[in-house]
Amino acid sequence: MPMSPRENYLRAARFEGPEWIPARVHISPASWQHLRNEAEAVCARHPLLFPGFRKGQIDFDRMTFRPHQRAGRPYRDAWGCVWRTTMDGITGEVVEHPLADWSAFESFEPPDSLTSNDHIETPVWEEVAARFERRRAAGELCGGGLPHGHFFMRLYYLRGFENLMLDIATGDPRLDALIEMVAAHNAAKVDQWLSLGPDVLHFPEDLGTQSASMISPSHFARYVTPVYHRLMAPARRAGVLVHVHSDGHVVELADELIAAGADIVNPQDLCNGLDDLRRAFKGRVCIDLDVDRQSVVPFGSPAEIRELIEQEVRTLGSPAGGLMLTVGIYPPTPPENLEAVCAAFEALQTDGSGRS
Repeated sequence: MPMSPRENYLRAARFEGPEWIPARVHISPASWQHLRNEAEAVCARHPLLFPGFRKGQIDFDRMTFRPHQRAGRPYRDAWGCVWRTTMDGITGEVVEHPLADWSAFESFEPPDSLTSNDHIETPVWEEVAARFERRRAAGELCGGGLPHGHFFMRLYYLRGFENLMLDIATGDPRLDALIEMVAAHNAAKVDQWLSLGPDVLHFPEDLGTQSASMISPSHFARYVTPVYHRLMAPARRAGVLVHVHSDGHVVELADELIAAGADIVNPQDLCNGLDDLRRAFKGRVCIDLDVDRQSVVPFGSPAEIRELIEQEVRTLGSPAGGLMLTVGIYPPTPPENLEAVCAAFEALQTDGSGRS
């Protein structure tokens, strides 16, 4: 009997010999709006990547976007941070920081952990539990986790980026109190997710710029690693995989992410460099590689996309596992490039090349 996608994912994450490299294509709401029927046609041709997809299931003229992804409509989230974006379907930036002045901290109250979800929709926990039951019965993976930007980014959403950098550089003692507030908020969410019995918990936020991490490894060890460990250790004790996402250059943080408890890391490929990723992570944790979305996928040729993915599998893959592939599709990626990504990913599941 062929291996289920759930079992294959778990084997890849645990270096237990998966049958293929797990691969996922995420089409952003902005690209759905941009490509419309052309994206539908690609999805319909690749049922392994888009199981159950049906043409016509998306009404492109009535698409809704998350509150922080609506162009020209500033949105105040549960923490009081105001978001703004210039393109529907693309996450914007925080333009108003409720704790830009420390004087506001004394009376500041965080949102409730279980009845708010920072800047995205709050899970209906009963519905999540029912969905998990259906997925378990179907042999499918059950995953949950914290909102993107749950800790480090939330600190600068609240304080403003420059203010936070100065807090860290000067060792401002008030920062420790803010860190405890945000950490406790997230710890309650983790406990709730773990009560539902997931296979994997996601801890996503961006820690790097294009060429370096946002803070030094030593400052990361001082301010971030202890909180990550606090949030991730309960999952590890429960046998739940810990998946850590970060955009940007993060190879210098590899030791800290692993020490914190990551089982799977999701870094970008080209801004870190494949050889540096191999040295930093290969064989130590599973790499869920974020295939380039800045140059090759949106602007390259289909042949260049295939060559990039083949190079990534050769450099980071192993018959034992430890490699997954993820790509986000954003404007102006044309339909032929979406097709090239899907064809390359689907080949990893059907022609044996996924055991590289």
